[in-house]
Formats: sequence, C-alpha cells, structure tokens
Amino acid sequence: MTNSVEGVRSSVAALAAYRPGKSAEQANAEHGIEDAIKLASNENPYPPLPAVAEAAGQAALGANRYADHRATELRQRLGAWLGVDSERITVGCGSVGLLQQLCLTFVDPGDEVVFPWLSFEAYPVYTKMMSGVAVNPPLVDHAFDLDAVAEAVGDKTKMVLLATPNNPTGTAISNDDISKLLSRIPDNVIVLVDEAYREFSDPALGDPLDLTEDHDNLIVTRTFSKAFGLAGLRIGYAVAHPDVVTEMDKILLAFAVNGAAQAAAMAVIDHRDDYQPFIDSLLAERTRLVSELEARGHRLPDTQANFVYLPLGEQAAEVAMALERQGVVTRPFPNNGIRVTVGTEAENNRFLAALAKAFPVL
Repeated sequence: MTNSVEGVRSSVAALAAYRPGKSAEQANAEHGIEDAIKLASNENPYPPLPAVAEAAGQAALGANRYADHRATELRQRLGAWLGVDSERITVGCGSVGLLQQLCLTFVDPGDEVVFPWLSFEAYPVYTKMMSGVAVNPPLVDHAFDLDAVAEAVGDKTKMVLLATPNNPTGTAISNDDISKLLSRIPDNVIVLVDEAYREFSDPALGDPLDLTEDHDNLIVTRTFSKAFGLAGLRIGYAVAHPDVVTEMDKILLAFAVNGAAQAAAMAVIDHRDDYQPFIDSLLAERTRLVSELEARGHRLPDTQANFVYLPLGEQAAEVAMALERQGVVTRPFPNNGIRVTVGTEAENNRFLAALAKAFPVL
C-alpha cells in the first residue's frame, strides 16, 4: 500500500512496524476459543513480589507529580548492586528504549550498524529509523559467527549490536569471546552487549561488566522486564563510559522512566535474592522442555534464555498457527522457526500437548 501521508521522513515511511507478540485475548477472539495462553513475548509468568508491587503502588499515589527525570537514586542503587560507579549507569524505558537512545546518539545517515541475523527485531527498525545501513553476518548453527562480525566492521561502521543470549535463538557468547572480538574492533566503534536475558544464562559465561572498565566503547544493557517480571512497567539500564552516558542522557525522553517503575526496580534490588526460586523454577522447566523436545526428535539450539527455539524452516508459520488454534500462542519467525517462552508447568504441558498434534516429529 502506498503511504498517502505527506511529509513523512522517507526512512520512517519505509519502516515495518515493530511486531509485538499476539495476546491470548486476541487469539481467543480470532479462533473462537476461551482459554488461550501466551508464550510469545518471553514474559515472566509469575507476578512481581508483594513488596515490589507495594512499592510501585505507593509510588503511584504520587502520580500527579513528575518522577526524578534522571532516576538518580536508582542509578546509585544499581551502582552499589553491580559494583559500578553510578556515573557509568543510565536508565531508560526498558533495554529496548536504551537501544533507541543509542541509535539516536550515534547513528548518522549512511552509517553502518553491524548485527548478526537472525536477532532482535528492533535492531533493523532502529537502524533504518536513523537512515543507517544494516550489515548482517548470518548465524552459524543458530549462533553468532564472531569472526564474520569482526570482518564486517569497516570504515563506515558506527555500532555493533550483540544480543546474548540471542533473541530468538537463545544462544549466548562468553566473556572470553567478547574480549577477543573487542580486540579486533576499532575503539571508535560502539559495541553493545544486549543482555535482556542474562539472569537465565550460565554464570560460567562470565560478566561483560568486567570488560567495561578497559573498553570505553563497550556498552552493556539489561532489563527488569524478564527475570524480575516488570515488563509492564518498562525499565532497563545501561553500563558504559561516563562520557557515553552523558551523551545518551541528552536525548532521554523527559521523565521516560515513571515513578512506579523506579520504585519497583529499587524494590527488586532490595529483594533480588527472593526472585531466585522463581528463576530456578523457570530454568528447571526449560530443562524439562528441552529434554522432552529432543526426545521427540527436535534439534534445538543451546538456549541460555527463558525460551526455546524450534528451527522449523518453511513450516514455522504453519506450525505456529496450528498451535494458536489450540490456544497456545507462540512467536513465529516465518521460514526460520518458532520461539516459545518457558511458562509455568501447566502452560508448558499445554504447549507440549499442542505441539504433538501440530507437529508430530516421531
């Protein structure tokens, strides 16, 4: 369809809108069912801890006033938690909001942004939004080929984006591999390590924050949306060189992180150990899902996230729709695979039963 709105920037007119996961309510309406479950958006199936919900509720009582634009106290609390100077921390509207800030800060028209593909769907959206040029080394066995990433960096490269664990395949890269890659990339190229799913990955992979002191071009982003169940409040943070933080803060949307989100995030930090049993439960369910799927004959990437990825190729969209008709909403990537969020035991059982009907491998 031709865009009939005059004056729209050409880069915006050419964009495909970000595609969120379909809701259970939408699936119910479309298929005439009543009990659909959503395993499409990698949300935490468990609600926030009572103390976290209470903190957010108390903050909401002051919603007639603007919250602290810089979220100063939260930055300080994050710094104490992470062992990082608070001047190296900024916050945003989820880690995806921080990604948008990065692109607005660094990418000029014609600049190249290198990111392996398939990866997070917001990467090409924000690159094109800035009239940047996406350079996409292909995945190898559903994982990043870091040699290809390094070789893709050229004179026009402004940023390298690495999601680890990768969304949607779930594969992750180690600190050692990140360090080796950084040694091959010029210091004037920003390298983003996007760790939205960090809490679900193997600690043996290492902590990229350990590399930020020695690499001024390295930025690490994380979120409270996934492991800590604050997806609906939209809050994430980045760790970077103080000069990078200063530039990113210039284009932070005024009061982008609301007071309830700030209060909830600080409560999460205070009660972070209480989240571990829920994270452990999801990890146990992930292990069970992988074991069951592999027993059925599926070959899966090594997921380090709160989802599993089934590389179904041309059958991906068909299988996803067959699941949806049974009330199990997953995230299809047409001609590639489907991504399935790890839910509760009951939700995962629904998925396994529906998949046996939709795609009986054995």
